[in-house]
Amino acid sequence: MAAFREIADAQEALRTYFGFDALRPGQDEVVQSILAGRDAMGIMPTGGGKSLCYQLPALCRPGLTVVVSPLIALMKDQVDALQARGIPAAAVNSSLGAEEYRQVMQALRGGELKILYVAPERFAQEGFMNLLRGMEIALLAVDEAHCLSQWGHDFRPDYLRLGRVRESLGYPQTVALTATATAHVREDILQTLQLKEPAVVISGFGRENLDFAITHCESRKAKFERMHRMIERWKKGIIYCSTRKNVMLVFEELSSRHVNVVAYHAGMTDEEREFSQDAFVSGRADVVVATNAFGMGIDRSDVRFVLHFEIPGSVEAYYQEAGRAGRDGEPAACELLFNHADLKTQEFFFEGSNPPITLIRSLYNMLRFECDPTTHELHITVDAMSERLGKEANPMAVGTALSCLIHAGAIQRFDVPGQLTKGTRLLNPELNFECLDIDRASLEEKARRDHLKIEAMTRFAYSPGCRQQWILDYFGETNTEPCGHCDACSAADDGEREDLADEELLTVRKALAGVARASRRGPQGEWVAIYGRGKIMDMLRGARNASMHQYLTSLSTYGILKELPDARMKALFRAMSEAGLLQTTGGEMPLITLTPKGEEVMQNRSVPRMSRRGWCGASTLLKPAAARQERTRQLLQSMGLGRMDKELYEHLAELRRDLAAEFQMPAFRIMHNETLRALATLKPTTMEAASRIKGVGPWLRANHLRAFVELIRDYEES
Repeated sequence: MAAFREIADAQEALRTYFGFDALRPGQDEVVQSILAGRDAMGIMPTGGGKSLCYQLPALCRPGLTVVVSPLIALMKDQVDALQARGIPAAAVNSSLGAEEYRQVMQALRGGELKILYVAPERFAQEGFMNLLRGMEIALLAVDEAHCLSQWGHDFRPDYLRLGRVRESLGYPQTVALTATATAHVREDILQTLQLKEPAVVISGFGRENLDFAITHCESRKAKFERMHRMIERWKKGIIYCSTRKNVMLVFEELSSRHVNVVAYHAGMTDEEREFSQDAFVSGRADVVVATNAFGMGIDRSDVRFVLHFEIPGSVEAYYQEAGRAGRDGEPAACELLFNHADLKTQEFFFEGSNPPITLIRSLYNMLRFECDPTTHELHITVDAMSERLGKEANPMAVGTALSCLIHAGAIQRFDVPGQLTKGTRLLNPELNFECLDIDRASLEEKARRDHLKIEAMTRFAYSPGCRQQWILDYFGETNTEPCGHCDACSAADDGEREDLADEELLTVRKALAGVARASRRGPQGEWVAIYGRGKIMDMLRGARNASMHQYLTSLSTYGILKELPDARMKALFRAMSEAGLLQTTGGEMPLITLTPKGEEVMQNRSVPRMSRRGWCGASTLLKPAAARQERTRQLLQSMGLGRMDKELYEHLAELRRDLAAEFQMPAFRIMHNETLRALATLKPTTMEAASRIKGVGPWLRANHLRAFVELIRDYEES
């Protein structure tokens, strides 16, 4: 530390301490703004060098740079790298022992540090805040700033206090940095931190060296096969799984093939996680299989691939994780192995992080009933609480509900001496639940936003166009061009996929209608699979064999594609799966049904881009006579799968606008556009029929659905 000297010139500091001759685009604008004394917000892609934006100014001015960082591992990597360059830096977090903490505090008081990394929860300690108030703070840097937005994919409640922290410290100059921020997130960052006329630098989200791909896999076996091909080609990379269980399944599969692999998830010990991280970062391991707990701040430039074994919960999370590939600028691959059934895992996480108010109430009442009447304490695990509340209360949801009660000032959680179990203490046991300060509107808004994130990720998985262009559009970059090298662009260049028309499109709609007839609707209007691919293909061909269910032979679509030979039928279903029109449940006996995109095509609301290989062409089908074509169209129409009635849609939209004005709420809260289009297409004239449409839930049924049904009935009669 004694050898460190402040350098007035940023260019000299850049060469002396970091070995660079110039900053990258984006970096230079942020650094110049900071050196000019302005607040700043920098949005840069993963690998864009965000840390240099505050580290370099810290070396060129007197005072302390305080960096807010969300992860201990991230702080450790940054501090180790700075100290190796001779820059006096330290971190304050829960991993420090008593002696280590004393040494850091001594160095801080003595003015020996230039950069201090701090976990956000540390600002809640008044003694620490008093120490900072007495120091010259040159810059407050908020790393991973998306964590302070409820729109962000990795929201951390402790980040919300940073606005008050700035105020308490006298509004020091501040820079906020993140790799993934939509317009909503950027607005939240600016408002929470109260930045004054900040320089906002968005250096672009595009990564030209990354090849994106989405592979639809019908089973775990198919995922394993694709995974092995990726490793064989690209050698070094990260495989992300949604659950700890799947991390270990994939790890064991790769270990059995003698791949140099390590595993990483939050259920491992600190020592095990540190070993895995060090092995991968140092290059001793070629592949790491991990949950999303791994990766933030990981500095390995030669990661050649990032493979998502399952769909993540948001586009932001996906792009941040995928962006850890190819940080050296060399070509790298980012691939998502998608099976629609994997969305159940994200739905489970959604339910766990968004407990209903009824669960929070039940938990609070259970605590009031079972706590010790003298101490008002209860010493049981979260799992035990979950069991006592019933099967609807999964432990993750109960844990989130406890956090809500802590935030409301209703309870405290504390360590129980001699036990691993945390205790729970009621702070005011006489208060009824209705008297607690719980912001129900905020809970509902968070649930709505989280649901939208899952919906966006699902749309991405089924999108037929350029992957990079879709992502850039999601983050607000306009007028972008197709990347030219993702799987969708490559397929289009090869002529592999093309828009269908006329008889080919009619054939696809027939097949999708058969899949729909062989499925059922779930409680929320979603498609639920009943039969496997083989049974449905036999039904469409009009097969009569011993295994053909009587129910299938009674369907209106039985034999609708009897002129299609077996090989061409299989090629058609393969092409529909590749185009994202079908979803597979997976498991030992995979079942199939429609995706939302498949339903759109079936109802003639969109035209798919599909491979024509093997199922269509001059010799594929006997060209139907006009009478047969008309009969087919009538059949599809009678099934409620025809075109949307645009005139009816306008009437329904007008009714929605009137209801929205009457009840003073946004129109989408009355009914989503997708549901409105389905009503205008299917034209249900009874409440029972309308209730089966996707998007019609209990609230809509109870409050407004009848008005829409009556309008449709009047329209049909007139």
